[in-house]
Amino acid sequence: MSDKNRWLEKSYGPYVKGGERQARFATSSEMTVEPLYTPEDGVSDYEQQLGYPGEYPFTRGIYPSMYRGRLWTMRQYAGFASAEESNERYKYLLARGTTGLSVAFDLPTQLGYDADDPMSLGEVGKVGVSISSLEDMETLFDGIPLEKVSTSMTINAPASVLWAMYIAVGKQQGVSPQALRGTIQNDILKEYLARGTYIFPPKPSMRLVTDIFAYAKSELPKWNPISISGYHIREAGSTAVQEVAFTLANAIAYVDAALAAGMDIDEFAGQLAFFFNAHNNFLEEVAKFRAARRFWARLMRERFGAKDPRSWMLRFHTQTGGSTLTAQQPENNIVRVALQALAAVLGGTQSLHTNSMDEALGLPTEKAVEIALRTQQIIAHESGIADSADPLAGSYYLESLTNEIEQRASDYIAQIDALGGALRAIEAGWMQAEIQNAAYDYQRAVEKKAKIVVGVNEFASGKPPGIEVLKIDEALGERQAAKLVVLRARRNNEAVAQQLAALAEAGRGQENLMPLILTAVESYATIGEICNALREVWGEYHPEVFV
Repeated sequence: MSDKNRWLEKSYGPYVKGGERQARFATSSEMTVEPLYTPEDGVSDYEQQLGYPGEYPFTRGIYPSMYRGRLWTMRQYAGFASAEESNERYKYLLARGTTGLSVAFDLPTQLGYDADDPMSLGEVGKVGVSISSLEDMETLFDGIPLEKVSTSMTINAPASVLWAMYIAVGKQQGVSPQALRGTIQNDILKEYLARGTYIFPPKPSMRLVTDIFAYAKSELPKWNPISISGYHIREAGSTAVQEVAFTLANAIAYVDAALAAGMDIDEFAGQLAFFFNAHNNFLEEVAKFRAARRFWARLMRERFGAKDPRSWMLRFHTQTGGSTLTAQQPENNIVRVALQALAAVLGGTQSLHTNSMDEALGLPTEKAVEIALRTQQIIAHESGIADSADPLAGSYYLESLTNEIEQRASDYIAQIDALGGALRAIEAGWMQAEIQNAAYDYQRAVEKKAKIVVGVNEFASGKPPGIEVLKIDEALGERQAAKLVVLRARRNNEAVAQQLAALAEAGRGQENLMPLILTAVESYATIGEICNALREVWGEYHPEVFV
């Protein structure tokens, strides 16, 4: 009998003979949590499982110095109403210590519609900033020196168009594309899987993704041309294990597509970036980030044969869990976000967004955003956890969780490979069903109080939330539409028509579309006009309904 089993039988068992406080202890991924972890549950091979920060397999971080060298980039995801109003919010954030910008676009922009399109009615500026043309992008970054900031843009189906607008603004400021730093999400597979802001069918959509890869490699070496997102997979209801597995399955599909397009693995893999969620199960989240980093390193080296160590590194941004925030007792969200942010930092994130306490009620107010940013700054400058790389390493429980998450994610990847890869698994509805089942199980657990959500199914007060909520002017859509009338009257419409026709023709062929999109953008073709030119060639995607 091992010492652990002896303790369980002789000491722990008699002590809890009246029963534990719940029938079963488990993580969000339904991994059983034992009452105690010992050396036999932790690390059996230090070099293979952990290693050192900045060295393969990167379990302990992708940089040798981690936060002793420089802190993570502190981003606040922001954008609402008009470009003018969002520009003011960006300047507010920069003045208070934000070190990177993160742009939220409204729903019409995400779907490639102009503000005056009938499809945009009632949605302009509601969940992000309204951007229809280069003129809007110029206003959005007015007075913000792009050579000094790193910008992340959460945009997918029309990522090429918004990226072209950003490049064009940089050129106007005298900043060469080679000097621009940032990330575009450009992760269309997770849109089909979990979020829904797709435009085109999968094949041409994947072509746009690889066109962006190739253009970034040659023209924007400091830019991340994709942020492969587990965040939205988790927001849709997945477990932590599914978040890792499905994100890396999508990443494998992008790598395969780039290789099929003729790119060399070490030419583009070092520019790939990832985007993860930070949820409430603190140690599971820390373990999740470490497991994802190690698993990716092994996939890149062993499955794809990448030789450059930069190709093995999983660089990721983290956002705290929006779906964990509650409209009831919204001040509780400050505590949730602090714990989630702490998990992301202990997990070795490269950049971080902390959600505001009021986001379950509406877009965040300035006060709420400042508290969210201060949360990061307190962790960075007062907690001491940034002073040593991977400070929780060696914890028997943490290492056991890290190992189990990696193994379960690997099992999922094997199932997805057997289905023909991520795209086939998405088209068949298999990955969606896995997420839906996990979401259903969680909701049932909350309803049965098997999982406690403070202020919701336990410790409720019944009082309405007494905090200010940001309101968007309902007349904004009309103002944005009026701007487009003026824009179309003063631009060279003949040149715009020629460029859109050239883009449509190129869409039927094989050439890289980024130079043509950039030319169209610089002539003030709108996002709707550019996307419509490609809609006419490629059509729109309408998913099958799975019941």
